[in-house]
Amino acid sequence: MAYGIRALDALRELGVESHLVVTRAALLTLSQETELSADDLMGRADVTHRLNDVGASIASGSFRTMGMLVAPCSVRTMSEIATGVTSTLLTRAADVVLKERRPLVLMVRETPLHLGHLRTMTALTEMGAIIAPPLPAFYARPASIEEMIDQSVGRALDLFGLEWSSVRRWTGLKGATRE
Repeated sequence: MAYGIRALDALRELGVESHLVVTRAALLTLSQETELSADDLMGRADVTHRLNDVGASIASGSFRTMGMLVAPCSVRTMSEIATGVTSTLLTRAADVVLKERRPLVLMVRETPLHLGHLRTMTALTEMGAIIAPPLPAFYARPASIEEMIDQSVGRALDLFGLEWSSVRRWTGLKGATRE
């Protein structure tokens, strides 16, 4: 949940309007991984939508967005998106983003992966989605878990053309000379 929470914080810091959809499983995970309440989480977003509100603004391609970030993304959600199952607003909004050819970034967090998961990721990539597992960038020399989270979130935001100051950029190999 830390990735989704930090993404909402980063978007607010960047002045980008955020729309939040939370699954029941995400609320359960929130209670296990953080001290935040559902209201605390929803208070970080500019707009919140109920999971079953398939008539929400983000369910239509005519509602302009920069794209969609699913952070974190469970294998279940990933699989529903890949098959075009739109039983919730989350999967409907993801389907809309794909059909409108906008960036859909999935921070898939589960491991290990079996062949079915990998094939689903391949199918989604072929459909235009970007699979961006939250992995630590050790070249950034993170001093804390928070810095690792910020790096992963920042790199995901890069995919939308958003420049967040918490990202440490690669500057080349140490000891390399410039000519």
